[in-house]
Amino acid sequence: WLGRSRAAASGRLLDGVRKWYYNLAGFNKLGLVRDDTIYEDADVKEALKRLPEDMYNERLFRIKRALDLTMRQQILPKEQWVKYEEDKPYLQPYLKEVIRERLEREEWEKK
Repeated sequence: WLGRSRAAASGRLLDGVRKWYYNLAGFNKLGLVRDDTIYEDADVKEALKRLPEDMYNERLFRIKRALDLTMRQQILPKEQWVKYEEDKPYLQPYLKEVIRERLEREEWEKK
């Protein structure tokens, strides 16, 4: 029983640290989600091409709004900040697929 309790407390502490770090990063105060901040290398660019149009347009809106806020040295009102619990990785499934395909292609080309 004590082990479970300790694990639960440890999990809550880790989650608390993650939330703290998420807010410290600050992109959520501009209305961005984590996947909006991934550096756009070739794999990411290919994954972006595979996004459904509505998801791609939502991403563009968030990025344009964040750039506008940054230019004006402002942040969104606190009630509009993206919360840690609401930040879902929308690009990750596409990116994992692109990377898997690229690695397969590279492996095939070695032969």
